[in-house]
Amino acid sequence: MRLEYFQLIDRVVDINLTERRISCEATVPSVSTVFEGHFPGFPLMPGVLLIEAMAQTSGWLVSSINKFKRMSFLASVKEAKLRTFVLPGYVLNIESKLVHEGSGYAVLDAKVKNSGKPVCDATITLRVMEFPNEELAGEMLKMAARVGLTPEMALNG
Repeated sequence: MRLEYFQLIDRVVDINLTERRISCEATVPSVSTVFEGHFPGFPLMPGVLLIEAMAQTSGWLVSSINKFKRMSFLASVKEAKLRTFVLPGYVLNIESKLVHEGSGYAVLDAKVKNSGKPVCDATITLRVMEFPNEELAGEMLKMAARVGLTPEMALNG
């Protein structure tokens, strides 16, 4: 997890396109400038970054379903529940399941756990659209490879 770069997913653990679900993992760094202000003497992962981790996990699923021909952008977050603190060093399991896709949107149920215990959950809506340019499409494929998600996984998932 590289908080300062908004790279919140370390690796894709499992993806099943038939069941339209994905599981990712992320380790909260021990040290980050984010923790200098959130909070001095008691570092906590900001809730908004937990929501972003669910959105990124959901985005990897939607990109895979669309064979990396389309990308997604966070459109809305509904019924987000932050259930406990997340401390540096925690290993997070982030899961997402596609509930509905159509008319350029995807709706997913996402959740984060630490050691099997609920951390947060939300319904995430993503706007799904064509990549604005080839450069971004190429960079997204590189980022997918970094988290262990290859186009082959997406095609065979």
